[in-house]
Amino acid sequence: MDVGGAYGAGKAGAPFDPLLFVKRPQVIVKGVCLFFGIIVFCCVSGAWYADIQLQREVCLYNKKSSPCHYGEAIGLLAFFASLGFLGGEYMFGQMSSVKSRKHFVLIDLGFSGFWAFMYFVGFCYLANQWSNTTIDEDILEREGTSSIQAAIVFSFFSVFSWAASAWLAYQRFLQGNNAMFAAGLEGGEAQMTGAAAFSSYSQDDQPYQDPPFSNQHEGGGEYPAPTY
Repeated sequence: MDVGGAYGAGKAGAPFDPLLFVKRPQVIVKGVCLFFGIIVFCCVSGAWYADIQLQREVCLYNKKSSPCHYGEAIGLLAFFASLGFLGGEYMFGQMSSVKSRKHFVLIDLGFSGFWAFMYFVGFCYLANQWSNTTIDEDILEREGTSSIQAAIVFSFFSVFSWAASAWLAYQRFLQGNNAMFAAGLEGGEAQMTGAAAFSSYSQDDQPYQDPPFSNQHEGGGEYPAPTY
């Protein structure tokens, strides 16, 4: 099924305009999500320090490795997911199937909402572990705390960026459903109009006349014999 402007995009096969693509709200928000994902990953990756006594690297978040692993995972996956969705936005206008566009919008909606929740969990987790950190002051001064705090702050910002992405996907989904409903309604009215015209033609513009004496046969009477 060909599409022309379904789900908020232009008609399939239209020439690609880089300026309009960059100005698209979905592209802007996904770019912000990608940027925040890089910052969170890099900041959490720098939260490790070498412990001489334990002879291994220790996470600055309360000396537990799980907060660092969690922060790195959500940041890295957010980066790759944002790249994938940006590529999908580029291909979105070239999709010639309404179902393909609908599936892309639903995936965007589901993943964006889920990742906003994951970032909220990460923000709460990192903030809680950092508030309970009991590392020596000389280690904190040597390693620095700016990257640790930046990871917490940008995890908080990422909650809103992915929530905004989910909201835009939901608006696009509603727009697509309303457009398809209106198109189906117009198609139904056109079919009814055609049927009514045909019915009017068949009743009012009959090319033939009724056969003589048909009313008598329908009423069950007999033709009277002529008298001479």
